Amino acid sequence: MKAIRCIEYGPPSKLVLEKIAELKPGPSEVLVKVEAASLNFPDTLIIQGLYQFKPELPFTPGSDIAGVVVAVGEEVKHIKPGEEVFGMVAHGAFAEQVLVPMQNCFPKPPVMDAKIAASFMMAYGTSYHALKDRAALKDGETLLVLGASGGVGLAAVELGKLMGAKVIAAASTDEKLALCKKYGADETINYTTEDLKIRTKELTNGNGVDVIYDPVGAGYTEPALRAMAWGGRCLVIGFAAGEIPKIPLNLPLLKCCQIVGVFLGSFAMRYPKESMANALDLMKWYAAGKLKPHIHATYSLEDTPKALEEMMNREVRGKVVIEMG
Repeated sequence: MKAIRCIEYGPPSKLVLEKIAELKPGPSEVLVKVEAASLNFPDTLIIQGLYQFKPELPFTPGSDIAGVVVAVGEEVKHIKPGEEVFGMVAHGAFAEQVLVPMQNCFPKPPVMDAKIAASFMMAYGTSYHALKDRAALKDGETLLVLGASGGVGLAAVELGKLMGAKVIAAASTDEKLALCKKYGADETINYTTEDLKIRTKELTNGNGVDVIYDPVGAGYTEPALRAMAWGGRCLVIGFAAGEIPKIPLNLPLLKCCQIVGVFLGSFAMRYPKESMANALDLMKWYAAGKLKPHIHATYSLEDTPKALEEMMNREVRGKVVIEMG
């Protein structure tokens, strides 16, 4: 089968398209013929050796997939060969076939096409786990989403509104913020032209925000934290800006707030029943027309490096999808 391979750490241009051996499922794995796979920002880090987990070289990057079940291990009972599924893996998605852990593989609703299904689990799963399980977001609270036009950010905007929050979307261009408004943002902040802390305080009448959703890091986290309400929660999603911030610990002390880590993959492994319940909630909302993933662009498997370059250059709004053809 064909797969995009990371032979050595580096930029997307270092990736190669190769033929590799066919896969066989282990006892708790599902072998899926991939129809579509979507990009996530960690994909750009893992190929450079900058992610917190480093697969042994060579490896196939990619984490979000949709496709058809080819075979299942003997422990897999909820899915059968021939079924359409979607799910997520630590790596391996940018290939014609992939092995998916059974707890991360879900039957695809008939109303979802492959592109949408491949764009769904990582973005919405991360954001829902963050807002529901880690922040305990309440109806009527105020949510500030940084990097709000990206895959996880846009999902957080959409889910925040669905969960009853007032949502403030922050991003780097007015074009990106216009998309956030379409997805339900009540207010917006362009943090390249506006002071993030001051504008957040203005939009909350000086009270600050209850929850911060931060997939960006770098110089954006601290000013957002300084605009947090007493007893708030700051969700650490990732560091798309390329720098892990160093936070003065007097800030959470003075505000009696929490800085809360979010790691969907670890949660799914440790709490598979709870993870499955979250996935079912999300699928119900999608079937009811309440969630609508935004597809920025589609690429062929051969053009995966171009798609990753576009993501690294921060040109992506929503999700980018690789179609196998």
